[in-house]
Amino acid sequence: MTGAGDPVAFFREVAAAHPRCFWLDGGGAREWSGRRSLIGWLEPDDVSISYDASSRTVSRHEGGRSTVVGDDVFAVLAAELAAGGPRDQWFGYLGYACRPDLPAALAAPGSGVLPDAVWMRARHVRLFEHAADGVVGAGAGAGRVPQAAPQRGLRHTTGTTGPPDPPPAPYAAAFARVQEELHAGNTYEVNLTYRLATLSDLDPVTAYLRLRELNPAPYAGFLQHDVADARAWLLSSSPERYALVTADRTLETKPIKGTTARGSTPEDDERERHSLATDPRFTSENLMIVDLLRNDLAMVCQPGSVEVPELMAVESYETVHQLVSTVRGRLADEVGTIDALRALFPAGSMTGAPKLRTMQVIEAVEDTPRGVYSGAFGWVCADGRADLGVVIRSLTTAGDGRYELGTGGGITVQSEVGLEHEESRVKAERLLAVFD
Repeated sequence: MTGAGDPVAFFREVAAAHPRCFWLDGGGAREWSGRRSLIGWLEPDDVSISYDASSRTVSRHEGGRSTVVGDDVFAVLAAELAAGGPRDQWFGYLGYACRPDLPAALAAPGSGVLPDAVWMRARHVRLFEHAADGVVGAGAGAGRVPQAAPQRGLRHTTGTTGPPDPPPAPYAAAFARVQEELHAGNTYEVNLTYRLATLSDLDPVTAYLRLRELNPAPYAGFLQHDVADARAWLLSSSPERYALVTADRTLETKPIKGTTARGSTPEDDERERHSLATDPRFTSENLMIVDLLRNDLAMVCQPGSVEVPELMAVESYETVHQLVSTVRGRLADEVGTIDALRALFPAGSMTGAPKLRTMQVIEAVEDTPRGVYSGAFGWVCADGRADLGVVIRSLTTAGDGRYELGTGGGITVQSEVGLEHEESRVKAERLLAVFD
C-alpha cells in the first residue's frame, strides 16, 4: 500500500501501537539504493523468528507464544519463505555469529544481549516515496562542506591539525597482535573492531529520528521486536550494501573500505577526497576486499559472470568520505537467494582476507562479541529478490536504556595504530552525537 503524508508521523504511530515493526528508511537514499520507505508492522498472531547463537536455537514467535523450531536461522528462514506465497516478504537482520560453521565470539547465555537474528513477516506494509530534491544529505559531494563538520577534535587524514591521540591500551594491544598475524602471512587484512556503550533515557524511536537527521544513509532503518524473550531494537544509518538480488537473479554487493572525515572548507574537503582516492593505505584495503568478494560471488554465480563495474569510487556523506567498489554477478541456476546470502556472510568488508583464517584472528583478538554489528539488515522475498545493508554506523538496544555501537576498520601491514583508531572514532562520532 502506498502512503501519503509524513512518514515520520506515521512511523511514530506504528511504533507506539505495535511491538513488532520496522522502517526501511529511504530518506537518505542514493540513486543506486532507491528513494522509498517501507514501514511495516505485525499483528499479535503474525509470525516472527529469532536466533540465539550461544544456544544454537531458532524460535518462532506467534500469538504470544515462542517455540523452538530449528538450529540454523538461514534454513528456517528459507523454509518459511518456501511455505508462504510468492509475494511474501520478511524483514529483519542477521548478526555476525549467524553462521556456526565460521568462528565468532558468542555472548554468554542469559547475558541480556540482543538476539543474533530477528526476522518478521509483516501483514501490513506501507510504502512512501521520497522526492529526489527533498532527500536530506543525499547530495553531499565534492566541494560541498557539511553543515555539521566533524566534532570533538576529530582530525583529518591529511594531518593538518597534528597527530592523532594515542589509542587506548586494549586497542593498541589488539592492533599489535593483528600486525603479528599479518607479518606471519596468516592474513592479508583484518577488520579490527570494538564496541562502545552509553546509557540514555532516550526512547529508541526518538533516538532513531535523531540519528536519521544527523547521519542520513542509503541503508537507514529501524527495527523493533519487543517480545519478552527476544527484545531487540536496531537503529541503522548504514551506507554499505551487503547484497542486492534482483528479479533477473543479478547479485550485487558494494563493499566500503577507506573512510576520511569531511573537510571544514571546500579546499580541505577536496584534499580529503583526493587523499582517500590515492593513499595506498586505503586503496590496498579496498582492493583486497574486492578480490575476496569476487571469490565469494564466484562460488554462487554463473562462471564468467562476476565483474567489477566500479572500482574505488569516492562517495561523500554528511561527515565522511567513503571509498566504495561494486562487485556483481549472475546467480547460478541451482543457487537460491538464501543460499547466496549465506555464502557471502558475513560481509567480507567486515572480516578481511582470507575470510576463514581472518575470522579466527578476529575471534582471538577482539575482547567483546560483535553481536548484531557486522551483520546484515533488510528484506528478502519469496520470489527471490532481496536487499540488505551491512550493519555498520548503527545503534542497538534491548530496551533497557543501554545503547551499543560497533566501530573499527581494515588493518594491513601499512596501517598505523593512531590513524586507524582515529578513523574508528570518526565513524562512531555521529552515532554518539544522538545522545548529546
